[in-house]
Amino acid sequence: MRLALDTNFLVYAEGGGDSAKEKTAEQIVAKLPVDSTLIPVQVLGELFRVLVGKFGRKPESARKSILSWQNSFPVIETSHSILLAAADLAVGHRLNIWDAVIFAAAAGAGCRLLLSEDMQEAFTWNGVTVVNPFAAKRHGLLDELLEE
Repeated sequence: MRLALDTNFLVYAEGGGDSAKEKTAEQIVAKLPVDSTLIPVQVLGELFRVLVGKFGRKPESARKSILSWQNSFPVIETSHSILLAAADLAVGHRLNIWDAVIFAAAAGAGCRLLLSEDMQEAFTWNGVTVVNPFAAKRHGLLDELLEE
Protein backbone atom coordinates (compact mmCIF):
# COMPACT_ATOMS: atom_id res chain seq x y z
CA MET A 1 0.00 0.00 0.00
CA ARG A 2 1.43 3.36 -1.05
CA LEU A 3 1.12 6.46 1.10
CA ALA A 4 2.19 10.09 0.99
CA LEU A 5 3.34 12.36 3.79
CA ASP A 6 2.07 15.89 4.35
CA THR A 7 4.17 18.80 5.59
CA ASN A 8 2.85 18.83 9.15
CA PHE A 9 3.88 15.21 9.62
CA LEU A 10 7.46 15.99 8.52
CA VAL A 11 7.55 19.09 10.73
CA TYR A 12 6.76 16.98 13.80
CA ALA A 13 9.29 14.35 12.70
CA GLU A 14 11.83 17.18 12.51
CA GLY A 15 11.15 18.08 16.15
CA GLY A 16 8.78 20.98 15.52
CA GLY A 17 6.24 21.71 18.20
CA ASP A 18 4.40 19.20 20.32
CA SER A 19 6.60 16.55 22.00
CA ALA A 20 3.90 13.83 21.96
CA LYS A 21 3.36 14.34 18.22
CA GLU A 22 7.12 14.40 17.64
CA LYS A 23 7.41 11.00 19.33
CA THR A 24 4.47 9.59 17.35
CA ALA A 25 5.93 10.88 14.07
CA GLU A 26 9.35 9.38 14.86
CA GLN A 27 7.77 6.01 15.73
CA ILE A 28 5.75 5.98 12.52
CA VAL A 29 8.71 7.02 10.34
CA ALA A 30 10.74 4.13 11.75
CA LYS A 31 8.06 1.68 10.55
CA LEU A 32 7.22 3.20 7.17
CA PRO A 33 7.99 1.04 4.14
CA VAL A 34 10.67 2.93 2.21
CA ASP A 35 9.62 1.97 -1.31
CA SER A 36 5.92 2.74 -0.85
CA THR A 37 6.17 5.94 1.21
CA LEU A 38 6.26 9.02 -1.01
CA ILE A 39 6.79 12.73 -0.44
CA PRO A 40 5.25 15.28 -2.81
CA VAL A 41 7.83 17.89 -3.83
CA GLN A 42 5.38 20.57 -2.61
CA VAL A 43 5.79 19.14 0.90
CA LEU A 44 9.56 19.57 0.78
CA GLY A 45 9.18 23.21 -0.22
CA GLU A 46 6.69 23.84 2.56
CA LEU A 47 8.95 22.05 5.06
CA PHE A 48 11.84 24.35 4.13
CA ARG A 49 9.60 27.40 4.61
CA VAL A 50 8.36 26.22 8.03
CA LEU A 51 11.79 25.24 9.32
CA VAL A 52 13.29 28.59 8.37
CA GLY A 53 10.29 30.88 8.97
CA LYS A 54 8.57 29.39 12.00
CA PHE A 55 11.39 27.55 13.74
CA GLY A 56 14.24 29.91 12.87
CA ARG A 57 16.57 27.34 11.39
CA LYS A 58 19.30 28.53 9.11
CA PRO A 59 18.48 27.93 5.43
CA GLU A 60 21.49 25.59 5.16
CA SER A 61 20.05 23.42 7.95
CA ALA A 62 16.59 23.37 6.36
CA ARG A 63 18.18 22.40 3.03
CA LYS A 64 19.95 19.49 4.71
CA SER A 65 16.61 18.37 6.16
CA ILE A 66 14.85 18.33 2.80
CA LEU A 67 17.80 16.50 1.23
CA SER A 68 17.64 13.92 4.00
CA TRP A 69 13.91 13.36 3.43
CA GLN A 70 14.34 13.07 -0.34
CA ASN A 71 17.13 10.56 0.20
CA SER A 72 14.94 8.55 2.57
CA PHE A 73 11.76 8.31 0.48
CA PRO A 74 10.85 8.73 -3.20
CA VAL A 75 9.64 12.21 -4.20
CA ILE A 76 6.54 12.87 -6.30
CA GLU A 77 7.20 15.63 -8.82
CA THR A 78 4.51 18.21 -9.55
CA SER A 79 3.54 18.03 -13.20
CA HIS A 80 1.13 20.00 -15.33
CA SER A 81 -1.46 17.21 -15.02
CA ILE A 82 -1.10 17.19 -11.22
CA LEU A 83 -1.61 20.95 -11.14
CA LEU A 84 -4.77 20.66 -13.27
CA ALA A 85 -6.12 17.85 -11.07
CA ALA A 86 -5.34 20.00 -8.03
CA ALA A 87 -7.27 22.91 -9.51
CA ASP A 88 -10.27 20.60 -10.05
CA LEU A 89 -9.95 19.37 -6.46
CA ALA A 90 -9.68 22.92 -5.11
CA VAL A 91 -12.76 24.02 -7.05
CA GLY A 92 -14.83 20.92 -6.34
CA HIS A 93 -13.98 20.49 -2.66
CA ARG A 94 -12.85 23.95 -1.57
CA LEU A 95 -9.33 22.95 -0.61
CA ASN A 96 -6.58 25.53 -0.86
CA ILE A 97 -4.54 25.02 -4.00
CA TRP A 98 -1.34 23.94 -2.23
CA ASP A 99 -3.09 21.23 -0.18
CA ALA A 100 -4.82 20.18 -3.39
CA VAL A 101 -1.44 19.88 -5.17
CA ILE A 102 -0.21 17.55 -2.41
CA PHE A 103 -3.42 15.51 -2.59
CA ALA A 104 -3.39 15.33 -6.40
CA ALA A 105 0.28 14.29 -6.38
CA ALA A 106 -0.54 11.48 -3.95
CA ALA A 107 -3.46 10.36 -6.11
CA GLY A 108 -1.38 10.53 -9.29
CA ALA A 109 1.28 8.33 -7.69
CA GLY A 110 -1.27 5.70 -6.70
CA CYS A 111 -1.20 6.36 -2.98
CA ARG A 112 -3.95 4.93 -0.79
CA LEU A 113 -3.25 7.15 2.23
CA LEU A 114 -2.17 10.73 2.86
CA LEU A 115 -0.86 11.25 6.40
CA SER A 116 -1.99 14.73 7.37
CA GLU A 117 -3.13 16.49 10.48
CA ASP A 118 -4.40 19.53 8.57
CA MET A 119 -6.83 18.04 6.08
CA GLN A 120 -10.23 16.58 6.86
CA GLU A 121 -9.85 13.13 8.45
CA ALA A 122 -11.20 10.29 6.27
CA PHE A 123 -11.79 12.58 3.25
CA THR A 124 -11.26 10.39 0.18
CA TRP A 125 -10.60 11.56 -3.37
CA ASN A 126 -9.43 9.49 -6.33
CA GLY A 127 -8.61 6.56 -4.06
CA VAL A 128 -6.58 8.56 -1.52
CA THR A 129 -7.85 8.81 2.06
CA VAL A 130 -6.64 11.43 4.54
CA VAL A 131 -5.50 9.85 7.77
CA ASN A 132 -4.51 11.88 10.83
CA PRO A 133 -1.53 9.98 12.27
CA PHE A 134 -1.93 11.84 15.57
CA ALA A 135 -5.60 10.98 16.17
CA ALA A 136 -6.43 9.37 19.52
CA LYS A 137 -7.62 6.24 17.70
CA ARG A 138 -5.35 5.31 14.82
CA HIS A 139 -7.04 4.65 11.46
CA GLY A 140 -7.27 0.96 10.53
CA LEU A 141 -5.47 1.44 7.21
CA LEU A 142 -2.51 3.05 8.96
CA ASP A 143 -2.40 0.21 11.49
CA GLU A 144 -2.51 -2.30 8.64
CA LEU A 145 0.34 -0.57 6.85
CA LEU A 146 2.56 -0.33 9.93
CA GLU A 147 2.00 -4.00 10.75
CA GLU A 148 3.16 -5.22 7.32
